[in-house]
Amino acid sequence: MNEIKWGSKNKPRYILLPVEMTVKVIVDSFEKMRLQQGPRIWTVPRYDISKEPALEATLKILPDAGSVDFPRVAKWCPDGSAVLAQCENGSLQLFDVRRFNQAAPVLDFIWYPMATPRDPATFCFVASVRECPVKLLDGSDGRLRASYRIVDHRERQVAPHSLAFNLTAQKFVIYILFDLLIRTPIPRLYCGFEDAIEVFDISRPGEGTRIHTTPSKKSKDGLKVLGIISALAFSPSYSQDESFYAAGSFSSSSYNIAMFSDSATEPLMLIGGGPEAGVTQLQFNPAKPHILYATYRGQKSGSVYSWDIRSNVASPLEIFQAPSRNTSTSNRTNQKIKFDVDLSGHFLSIGDQVEQGHVSLFDLSNPENLEETSTGSHNNVPEVSYETKVTYPINRFKAHDDAVGSVAFNPFRSSLLSVSGSRHFMNDYSDEESDSESDTESGSGHNDMNSPHSKMRRMPRRTQPVTFDSTIKIWDFK
Repeated sequence: MNEIKWGSKNKPRYILLPVEMTVKVIVDSFEKMRLQQGPRIWTVPRYDISKEPALEATLKILPDAGSVDFPRVAKWCPDGSAVLAQCENGSLQLFDVRRFNQAAPVLDFIWYPMATPRDPATFCFVASVRECPVKLLDGSDGRLRASYRIVDHRERQVAPHSLAFNLTAQKFVIYILFDLLIRTPIPRLYCGFEDAIEVFDISRPGEGTRIHTTPSKKSKDGLKVLGIISALAFSPSYSQDESFYAAGSFSSSSYNIAMFSDSATEPLMLIGGGPEAGVTQLQFNPAKPHILYATYRGQKSGSVYSWDIRSNVASPLEIFQAPSRNTSTSNRTNQKIKFDVDLSGHFLSIGDQVEQGHVSLFDLSNPENLEETSTGSHNNVPEVSYETKVTYPINRFKAHDDAVGSVAFNPFRSSLLSVSGSRHFMNDYSDEESDSESDTESGSGHNDMNSPHSKMRRMPRRTQPVTFDSTIKIWDFK
């Protein structure tokens, strides 16, 4: 027999039911809820890119009186119902509108894979804060749920520069509920930092398992140049036995991307042919797990490179290049530029790294935009081999009045998220100086050494950064 209690606190009611009937009551209640909510069928969002999108909403971050603040990166919740933004002042803001201040700058963050506000237990995210353990924070109020420590050989706390969840090779927890065998998946968290990747079981806070990415004495494999693991991405192959992921580093080497397997510690192969610059982002095509995309920092941050990991990985398969009217390096931003691929694998989007504020969209399934390029420079495209193709956007629209640092497709709706903001330093001089100089010239005509105006100098003010556009916008492509 099993005892069930329900009712108000003042008038409790007890009923004794056999275990079989208890399970039937629970199943019937879930079936009733499902019928009330209606069927939930996910369909691939359709994007009409033949015209400019309509502005659906504009989100503004909470003002910070102490500094100039703007959003750097924003990401949709996995169910597309909430937006989490990483800001310049070291805070994380959830719309609508909550701010989770951190003690130091945020290096990276990622949603829990099954996060949704409808299930408070899963509504959380992981954040990497400088010189702090990795934090698992609650999405409703920002409280700390768990922490995961990465300690170097000097016993210092290390904050990873990249985070990724492994969904294709999950660990399962098996328990018995009402004589039923329940299998619950628990994703593993991968954290990239200097010369290593730390792997955590998300259900067990504390220390994890370390995978060294530098070559050992017995092996010459690994990321050839020592550096920080700046980007991680898992291939959506959904293999039950083995999963694969790519790791990129900040080292200025043409072979700074490596493929790994979760069942081995040594890299499977190195991927090269890109610019000799640090990798800022890696992402696989959701519909084509063998296609890998990468972006780089510096002057190469406006282009997206792609490889087919089944064939030649020594040269990029395709380069997605957004045209830029102003190629001056003084107008480029040094911040990371984040791109995104929609869940159907048909479209890729990236923002401008200059002040123009455009967003470009590429059709990944349309070969008409491909152009063969020979070795050499063409339209500010770096030197590539004869096999590499260059693709230009099929839609480009004005989204902001500043650099667009991040874009993200909604997983359930035909909408795109764009994030704008960057630091600008203006040369400004004091108005009081010019007034004092004019007063001196209109005086008695001789220099008075005791006059306070004679001791003043034309000194520039301490330049404070400003931002031209610090908004987050949602664009409708229906």
